[in-house]
Amino acid sequence: MKYKIILSTLLFSLISFAQSEVVGKIKTEIVYQQELGYALHIPKDIKEKKPLIIFLHGSGEKGKDIEKMKIHGPFKYLKTHELDAFVLGPQCPENEYWDAEVLYKLILKIQKENNIDPNRIYLTGLSMGAWGAWNLAFAYPETFAALVPIAGFVDRIPMVEPCKIAKIPTKIFHGLLDEVVTVDYSIAIFKKLKACKGNVDLTIFDDANHDSWSRVYDNQEIYDWMFKQIKIR
Repeated sequence: MKYKIILSTLLFSLISFAQSEVVGKIKTEIVYQQELGYALHIPKDIKEKKPLIIFLHGSGEKGKDIEKMKIHGPFKYLKTHELDAFVLGPQCPENEYWDAEVLYKLILKIQKENNIDPNRIYLTGLSMGAWGAWNLAFAYPETFAALVPIAGFVDRIPMVEPCKIAKIPTKIFHGLLDEVVTVDYSIAIFKKLKACKGNVDLTIFDDANHDSWSRVYDNQEIYDWMFKQIKIR
């Protein structure tokens, strides 16, 4: 009986060391579909090419009711003012987040169907929309003439590759008292862009919590600044 146990142990040891390795490749394609609703403001005179502002809303405006998207940002401003530009407001579906590739395809579609100046495309967003704007700008930096992220989280890739968007004029806004998304994110990316000699400004409102966007979007000044920016080829 003792002999059998020793023999079994020896056999198991031999099997354990008889390992092999297989090296191979797999080529596959993953296809997914995403439906994205949007609103597009069209300026009065479209005989000449006009700028395009892309606005990405926050997590509270997700869904299928496009009117929710208009609660904040440029579409709120358009209710009482005029902007001589196309304004595109996509709406993120429930239980999803902004997808840079889907957004880029939407921008291409809007460009193809409208008389838009390709050198004056501006990207802005608040909270989750600012996070989406950062990611979209880093994915397609050649597309945008200006970037305005407000109260946004910043992912790892922008933090480690900041110079990728150094040529895009950027205005960052954040509330010092923000308890949803800490201002530290905006400060950190600002410092990194500055180190790349980027054209970037950071405004911190010392009396603002998470809603640091109303005073920005409700003021003609930010739109005037955007319209002056022309993409550097």
